[in-house]
Amino acid sequence: MFPRLFEVLGEPVPAYFTLLMVGFAIATFVAQRAARRAGLDHDTIIDLGLFSVIAGVVGGRLLHVFADGYFWDYVHLCTDPSQVAWRITQGQCARADGLWDAAANVCRPREGDCFAWAKFWQGGLAYYGGLIAATGFGVWFLRRERFPVLKGTDMVALGLPLGLFFGRLGCFLGGCCFGSPTDHPLAVRFPPWSAASEAQWRAGDLAGPHLESLAVHPAQLYEAAGCLAIAVALVWLRPRKRFDGQIMIAFVALYAVLRFFLEFIRADDRGNVAGLSTSQWIGLVLLVGVAVVAKALQKTADRTKAAFLA
Repeated sequence: MFPRLFEVLGEPVPAYFTLLMVGFAIATFVAQRAARRAGLDHDTIIDLGLFSVIAGVVGGRLLHVFADGYFWDYVHLCTDPSQVAWRITQGQCARADGLWDAAANVCRPREGDCFAWAKFWQGGLAYYGGLIAATGFGVWFLRRERFPVLKGTDMVALGLPLGLFFGRLGCFLGGCCFGSPTDHPLAVRFPPWSAASEAQWRAGDLAGPHLESLAVHPAQLYEAAGCLAIAVALVWLRPRKRFDGQIMIAFVALYAVLRFFLEFIRADDRGNVAGLSTSQWIGLVLLVGVAVVAKALQKTADRTKAAFLA
């Protein structure tokens, strides 16, 4: 685990956010290259990529705040910090400049922070929130620029799994999105004070967060590998697609399936409703949605082809 890649002028550069930005850049490059090859305005795709970074971060942060189980902590940090309980050690509490509550054996923030919910650089981005926000913005932006929307979404879809690949590598280096304990040969251990060690300590599975974590599934690397496989599948589909928008539909469906099953071996906080995580419920809704959209687009393409041949 290498949460900090290097330092610039004495300031640490976080691995997760750096690789996330690398992923955005590569996704944008792939999409604009596809636009250039199709004879369309590639500058529009570059602008779309830049603005989508902002939309994606905002959407990802908002879904994290509302759906990952921290909503009331953020509320109480602003309204009544004494109601916030951080399950960390007394030593960690001192380093975080918190107040140790010996009676409850928890750490409480010394001061309130009404803007903690917005500090995405401290961690906490939900992928589906970013995807939904960036997609909504992207459709509006492409329409505004009079760019063929469905062709544009297909171009963007070609780069998305590659962007996700780098993003999940960042997750692995940062130690977030870790998997559940296992004795599988591919299992990994995270160092003391990692998110995995702290979560296992809070769950009573580890004597203390100062210890190396139990062996866990490298869920981040599983997803990274899955995203590479999706990228290959989309490249194969590209010359065979039957209607514009099909590549984006394929990406959403394939990723939803991949993420649905990976959620069963993840052990970080992701929200839970009726035994399924927030991401699993969103994935199920997206699968139904893309099936309906695919059917409608196929019918439109068939009618257009029939009219052309008539």
